[in-house]
Amino acid sequence: MNRSLYPITVDSVIFGYADRTLKVALIERKVDPFQGMWAIPGGFMEGDETVEETARRELLEETGLKDIYLEQFHVFSSHGRDPRGRTVTVAFFALIDSEKYHLIASEDALRAKWWPAYEIPPLAFHQEEIYNKGIEALRLAMRTRPLAFELLPTAFTFGELQALYEQVFNIKIDRRNFYRKMSKMDFICPSGKKQVGGKHRPGMLYHYNPQLYDAFSKETFFEYTARR
Repeated sequence: MNRSLYPITVDSVIFGYADRTLKVALIERKVDPFQGMWAIPGGFMEGDETVEETARRELLEETGLKDIYLEQFHVFSSHGRDPRGRTVTVAFFALIDSEKYHLIASEDALRAKWWPAYEIPPLAFHQEEIYNKGIEALRLAMRTRPLAFELLPTAFTFGELQALYEQVFNIKIDRRNFYRKMSKMDFICPSGKKQVGGKHRPGMLYHYNPQLYDAFSKETFFEYTARR
């Protein structure tokens, strides 16, 4: 039997949220192939690492990020993605509140930068397919699980929460319907405080309670009515 073994790489699509904008962290490559192009952070699996360990190591090495939410979403194995030879890529998406994290480029990258999620530059290694599937995976996950709160600060307004969902799903949401639905979710708890400063009108601050979510009826998480 003819068996072919290919190197395994791990890429992580890092989503952040700040200024009511969904963002993605990219690195500018320092070396060939694709020197000077922007890319999704990632690299080759080493030694006896698991793919999760490779993802976390590469994130730390290339962006300075650590201890953030990671979820595997797809495996890519098509020909022609890397001019050095065929690879198999395991892809993750990562979620953070980007206001809390300053990106630090490593020795492998010229720069690391947050980009608006729908205004990214051309990507090295034909990574647009990985990026697009990463957004699809994020949307699917956020329909069924409370992952929005991995992107938000600890205290947030309903306006910030609504803006996040509008950004992720790239739609407009009816404000009154959204607020009515969110008000029925006991795990989104009022803090008794209002937002201070900022660009928008001060609103009531809320926080997410994971213990209350555990007792919540697990049905389709959020459904939206787009403005007509």
